[in-house]
Amino acid sequence: MDVVLFFEVHQPYRLRPDLYKVFPRIPSFREMFYPELDSAIFSRVAERVYRKATEIVLEAAKEVGFRATFSISGLALEQMREKAPDVLELFRELASRGFEFVAQTYYHSLAWFVDVEEFEEQVKMQAKAVEELIGYRPAAAENTEFMYNNDIACRLGQMGFRTVITEGADWVLSWRSPNYVYRAWGCDVRVLTRNYRLSDDVGFRFGARWWDQWPLTADKYASWLEAVQGDLVLIAVDYETFGEHHWPESGIHEFLRWLPREIARRPRLRFATVSEAAARHAPRDVFDVPPWATISWADERDLSAWLGNELQRNAFATLKWLYPYAKAIGGDVLRLWRLLSTSDHFYYQATKLGPAGEVHSYFSPYGSAYKAHDIYMNALAALTALIRESWRAEHAERLRLNDERCFYAGGVRLCSLKELRSADRNFKERYRDDLRRWLLDVFMLNEREADAALS
Repeated sequence: MDVVLFFEVHQPYRLRPDLYKVFPRIPSFREMFYPELDSAIFSRVAERVYRKATEIVLEAAKEVGFRATFSISGLALEQMREKAPDVLELFRELASRGFEFVAQTYYHSLAWFVDVEEFEEQVKMQAKAVEELIGYRPAAAENTEFMYNNDIACRLGQMGFRTVITEGADWVLSWRSPNYVYRAWGCDVRVLTRNYRLSDDVGFRFGARWWDQWPLTADKYASWLEAVQGDLVLIAVDYETFGEHHWPESGIHEFLRWLPREIARRPRLRFATVSEAAARHAPRDVFDVPPWATISWADERDLSAWLGNELQRNAFATLKWLYPYAKAIGGDVLRLWRLLSTSDHFYYQATKLGPAGEVHSYFSPYGSAYKAHDIYMNALAALTALIRESWRAEHAERLRLNDERCFYAGGVRLCSLKELRSADRNFKERYRDDLRRWLLDVFMLNEREADAALS
């Protein structure tokens, strides 16, 4: 049976809590984000995890042929390039020893739910960064936080990725096991599903003294893997598990050091990357997740970790509303929009209780979902001001709409200036006043420019 270990690596750029103090002036990047906090966290995680844990993994690769799979966000890669280039060298050596690196969204974002083309662009950006910085061209992919539905899988398939990784959600699998290869509904893409019970034994319960299986040792865990029935077992955790979420004093590094050796000495088990496991085993069934029931690996295995309350949904609606304008302007404005699309900003705004709420609180630097929401909305206000300040007539030419901001009348739908110019002259005369208001309000043209567009 294939043992597929999957490590998620991501570090966001966090927003500065006192962002509002610079208004009404548009804040600079340093005033909007919190580089001091980001640098402190990154330095600590780089030392405890990215260096120490990766050296342990590399040692196991040399001794027992250990292989695993990494998914590294573009934001994590660019911080490594700037602050810890030696970590990238470690990853390059892992790639040369058969480790796999998969694609995901560059900004670890909610791009799929805003615009499919933006999603594709972010995935291509991340895949390019992996190839340039690590020397590995991704052949498999995941969406942010294992967010998955049939359309996501098939779109990734159209982009050339043969395998997609997601959560082994019980309501999708029903009586079936996560420990097999599946095929995506509607397209020829192989799907590997995370065994969340065994994954969470490491990711969440490793240091829990109340757990009846504490302490978790490498030989005990390897025996659990050996007892699993199926073709493969996918264990997927945050890489920060190994030294940050569980501190070195917990024994997590020793667990990571000995687990590959315990697996290697069990004849029934063998190491595999995501793509190797997907290629070795034929799909057993179809994995069907309709778009209205998208799954993830967080909380209740749905989208509620990011879009579960009104704070989050209103914030996301504003972000989505601003996208066409940021896209039309491009450059630093689009970069800022993309940074604000990072899923972490919405994760901090969750108002959940119980174990899920504790996890959200652990990751949030703000101490309150409501404070996180206020900070994020201040950032969106700054983005809105920047869009208005940067807007020019040539940006209006590039603006493409696909929602209720399009112009609807007389059975006609117009979503761009190009479409307006192609419209029938009689139509434009009939709806001239309404079209003029549309151009002023939506395309932010001045009166002279609006009249010229209608001529």
